Amino acid sequence: MSMSRKGTPSDNAPIESFHSTLKSETFYLEGLTCTTTAIVEQAVRDYITYYNSIRIQTKQNNQSPVNFRQLAA
Repeated sequence: MSMSRKGTPSDNAPIESFHSTLKSETFYLEGLTCTTTAIVEQAVRDYITYYNSIRIQTKQNNQSPVNFRQLAA
């Protein structure tokens, strides 16, 4: 269910982008087709840890979000 204000679909853009990246880099890439709730929850937890700690992002000078925040502080 959409949590944005009525008539403002741009509110959902950041999370929709994250969901797209999550699905393409985790579920589609690894070929996860037969899953349980526990498997999906663990996959999402692992991906969030990877996304924040390891995965470099060009918009943050080729650093992970954690490293970028540490250097900004």
